[in-house]
Order: sequence, then structure tokens, then C-alpha cells
Amino acid sequence: MRAPALAALTVAAAVLGGGAALGIGKSSGWLDEGTKTVVVRARAAAPLSLPAAATSKVPALAGNHFDPERIFAGRSPGVVTIFAYFGNPAAQSTEVSQGSGFVISSKGYVLTNSHVITNAGEAATVRPAEHLFLEFADGDRVEAKVVGWDLYDDVGLLRVDPRAHSLSPVPLGESASVVVGQPVAAIGSPLGNENTLTVGVVSAIHRSIKALTVQHYKVVDAIQTDAPITHGNSGGPLFDARGRVIGINAQIQTAPGTGNDSGIGFAIPIDAAKRSAAQLIARGRVNYAYVGITTENMTPSLARALGYHVGRGALIVGVTGGSPADRAGLRGGTKDVDVLGIQGLATGGDVIVAIDGTPVRGADDVVRLVSFSLEPKEVAVFTVVRDGARKKIAVTLGERQLPTG
Repeated sequence: MRAPALAALTVAAAVLGGGAALGIGKSSGWLDEGTKTVVVRARAAAPLSLPAAATSKVPALAGNHFDPERIFAGRSPGVVTIFAYFGNPAAQSTEVSQGSGFVISSKGYVLTNSHVITNAGEAATVRPAEHLFLEFADGDRVEAKVVGWDLYDDVGLLRVDPRAHSLSPVPLGESASVVVGQPVAAIGSPLGNENTLTVGVVSAIHRSIKALTVQHYKVVDAIQTDAPITHGNSGGPLFDARGRVIGINAQIQTAPGTGNDSGIGFAIPIDAAKRSAAQLIARGRVNYAYVGITTENMTPSLARALGYHVGRGALIVGVTGGSPADRAGLRGGTKDVDVLGIQGLATGGDVIVAIDGTPVRGADDVVRLVSFSLEPKEVAVFTVVRDGARKKIAVTLGERQLPTG
């Protein structure tokens, strides 16, 4: 890991990301105080498919019982330790990042985190490592090339020459079906200890966590686990009981004031990673639709307190000037109030209750629909409640501009 990447409360688990299409308000607890707009990333609403060249044909393990020994024996050959050199590998002054990754196809594709293979979060201009080496379970090292990265999802994609080393791809599962309490196993290289197995359970799903790769951005729908992970685990796989990858281990949370490991780890959902990888393979970049709003969950209690005649939805607290939302006429909040312990909540804006006929019950639903059901330049119909009446507004979506480097 690169020491400068460490944060006080949330740190890369190998020394993270999120991204997609619209802003979420600070009152949701999704932003640092004072930040007005954030672009966030959500999981896919349906399973996503990777190109055949990037798909493992390895079957899931038989049965439904959780057997860590069997998972390790069957999957550890497909897990690699990644060494990223930001300069000449022979120079002592060269910065080195160490993380984990896993082979997903016999064609040589390897998934990891973007913060393992780039300097994201440490410099204004993002650049990949000049030299990348993968070390397999047998200790053999091969060189890898960068296919691309998605900072908002904290996904990195590498490729090795399949002739350079025998490959043992691991199968990908579906994070949409993950439930709290199910057993999981993580394999990676914590603190440089290659091929380490840890086990635990899924502690929570749909977590919103701070992205370390892009300032003021969040990853939503992260998988929380108590399986011990630490620096060096980043980019490694989180397996379900049948040996399928359901997430990419990315981040740990440390105890406030001490910096000690709290036993709370987070993984990028594999459904989101599939989308990123598919686009990276197809065109070398990932695109997201863009609306340009910040929102807050509208609940029955909040609606009563603010005088809205609506049960649930997404309250628009801010609209970015010149954005697709602004051009379409969506309205943001006009007055800051303190209510239900929420300070400085902008009220008076529209409440989104549906997008293209699909019900919206909160801010997360807006993110998911725009991120995974819609594309840039498409027209989406937002159903909003304004002044007590329902109104349909057509929004021509823009494309969020990704950092270049």
C-alpha cells in the first residue's frame, strides 16, 4: 500500500470508489459537511454480463454448506498479489503499491481496485503505475498491463499474457442476491502475507462509504463484512459459500481517535464491478448518465414536518446550474430548515416519486435507476410532487465527465 493514501476513519484495505449519475444531499449523511453535490454509484438492478473473453467457465462449488478449506483449495490459485511500481522498479525511491487481485478468465483478465494500480486520491492527475507485476500462489511473477480503471467504482482491470503462467480463473456471482448473515471468505495478501484466508459473515448490505479515489464521492451498496481484511487485501475477492465472487475487498473502517482496526470491512459489489469491467473492455472507459441534483430521503415523518403531501420519495434539495435537471425545470430547495435532528435541510423542492414509471421510495432508488437503467442522452420522465400535485418532467440526461489522466 502507499502510506499517503491512509485516511483517519476509512482507509483503503490494501492501501476505494463509487460513482454514477446524480447528486445526493449532504443531509443524507452521504457527503462531508459543506459539500453541495456528489456523484454516486449504485449496484445493478439485474445481473450483468461480461464479454465471453472475460468470463470464467469454472462452475460454482457443489452444495450449499460453507467449507472454508474447500473454498481456499479451489480458489486460491486464482488469487494474485499485485505489485504496482510508480517509477523504475530498480530505484529505491520508487513508490510501490501492494494489493490483491483475482483472475476472471482464461484470456488473462484480472480484477482489482483502481486505487491499487493508480495514484488516485493522491494527485490531481490520475496515472497508472508504470510497471505492474502479479505474483501467483506458487511464487511465480509475471508482468501485467492496465486495461483501464473506474475511479468511482474503485475497479481496476488488468490483463496478463495467458502464456506467461497457468491461469485458474474464479467464477463471479451476483451481489444482488447477497443477504445479511450469509458466510463469506476473503483471500488476499494482507500486509504482504500472500494467500491468506479469512472468514466471516455479511454484516450489512447497501452501505454508503466514502470513496478514497475521488474527493467528495461515495460508493453506495457496498457489502459490509466482519471477515478480517486489512492493508494488502484491497482488490482481492470476497467469496460466497459456493466459491463465487460477490465483491471486491476494498476498504476498512478504523476506530475514531485511535486508528485501530474496528473489524469492519467493505467490498465493492461484483454486479457493479461487472458493469465497469464490461465497459473498460469495450471502450477503455466507463460512462454514467448525469442529472445534476442533490437529494434527501423523504419519509412519512419528514413529509409531515415539512408540509408535503407525499409518503416516500426523494426530496430534491439542490439543482446544479446548467445541468440536465436545471434545463428540464426540476426544482431544488429554497429554504434551509432544521427538522428531526437534520440541520440545514433545504426544503421547498420537488419530490421525485417515479422515474419512467418505476416507483422511487428514496434517494438510493434515484441513483440506481439513473446509474443502471439509463444512459447519457436518453430522455427520462421524472414524476414529481410539486405544490401538492403530481407533475411529469422529461429530462434529457447528460454524461458525467470522468477525471482524465
